Amino acid sequence: MFDIFKQKHDRTPAGKEGRVPPGQYVTEKFPVLHYGSVPHYNDVEHTWDLRVWGEIEQPARLSFAEFRALPTVEVVTDIHCVTRWSKLDTRWEGVRFSEFLKHIPSLKPTAKYVLAHCEQGFTTNVPLEVLLHPDALLAYKYEGEELTPEHGYPLRLLTPGKYFWKSAKWLRGIEFLSHDKLGFWERYGYNNNADPWKEERYAD
Repeated sequence: MFDIFKQKHDRTPAGKEGRVPPGQYVTEKFPVLHYGSVPHYNDVEHTWDLRVWGEIEQPARLSFAEFRALPTVEVVTDIHCVTRWSKLDTRWEGVRFSEFLKHIPSLKPTAKYVLAHCEQGFTTNVPLEVLLHPDALLAYKYEGEELTPEHGYPLRLLTPGKYFWKSAKWLRGIEFLSHDKLGFWERYGYNNNADPWKEERYAD
């Protein structure tokens, strides 16, 4: 079930109106939204890995330690949920997606799209070019702390310029595709492009 955490509508902070897409309200809270139950790991260092496959020279797997050894950056960005809340100036740490590509086998020229595979069988799809934006992260910290289980520990996508369901939680695999393939919510009627500024919430 899609768990909607109801929030009191806060006023948009003065001077920030131009950062809030149409139909959104600003909240200082961080609502919990997800499909299915929250995964828990008893021994993440030995049981978690991140796999990549598809339009790539060869499949690869990074252990928890190998992934955490990759160069890390901090990004401050606004996030916008399809359920109409926005949260401004959120601070994330993780590995830039463009940096991540330097540490895996080379992509084939045919790689144009990414399908993120997460726990519980959840997926979401994003054009590769979106993830080449400098704010696109494989994120594991929020506001200086490890992600909580409810917000995607140990790893989630941070996908700039899209409604927040595209920033998939509990990431376990990245599939590179030559063609677009709808993810979970996209198959259930959410707009494939998911641009908050165009209010692309649901498919036509």
